[in-house]
Amino acid sequence: MSNVFVSKHPILKQKISELRRASNTPRQVRELTDTIGRLLMYEATLTLPLAATTQEQSPVGSYEGQKIAIRQALVPILRSGLSLLNAASDLLHDAEIRHLGLFREESTLQPVEYYNKLPRQCNVDECIVLDPMIATGGTAEAAIEILQGWGVPKIKFVAVCVSRQGIEMLAKKFPEVEFYVAVVDEVLDKRGFVVPGIGDCGDRLNNTA
Repeated sequence: MSNVFVSKHPILKQKISELRRASNTPRQVRELTDTIGRLLMYEATLTLPLAATTQEQSPVGSYEGQKIAIRQALVPILRSGLSLLNAASDLLHDAEIRHLGLFREESTLQPVEYYNKLPRQCNVDECIVLDPMIATGGTAEAAIEILQGWGVPKIKFVAVCVSRQGIEMLAKKFPEVEFYVAVVDEVLDKRGFVVPGIGDCGDRLNNTA
């Protein structure tokens, strides 16, 4: 899986261990997810191209300014993807924000699209999709296909916890997409839950379990 990048950061590994804890409050889940998102976004943006801007002046001399050379959009998958949005937008404050609403139907485990407000014409060079969890991979697959149909040239996907089954399916089906993840868990149970996983992230974030 050459297009899957699993973080080796020791602080991130500690935060994942803390996030798994069933006794966490919604506030703790939000804070931990945000911190993990910041570490993942650092890795997802390491290879962004730069362009020179103008000559600027520091307190002691002149220098050539730099900026990110491509147009980007952050695409949180509603609702739990919003937990990663602050971390992403703090780093990429010029990026546009586009929302996709997808949920997994409980009996079939198939994705259902309920919200899509992408502009008619694609106006960015890269989309970074934000979703804390990849289980079966169906929701991520649907989101990627929607964005490819929109015409975006480059897609990155940032996820906190993924199942091996789900991420292997996605990496094989979309070799052109880069996946940045914090942890890969081996077990996907019959209900479509990752084990040990991080639980239903949307419910844990919003106290709706």
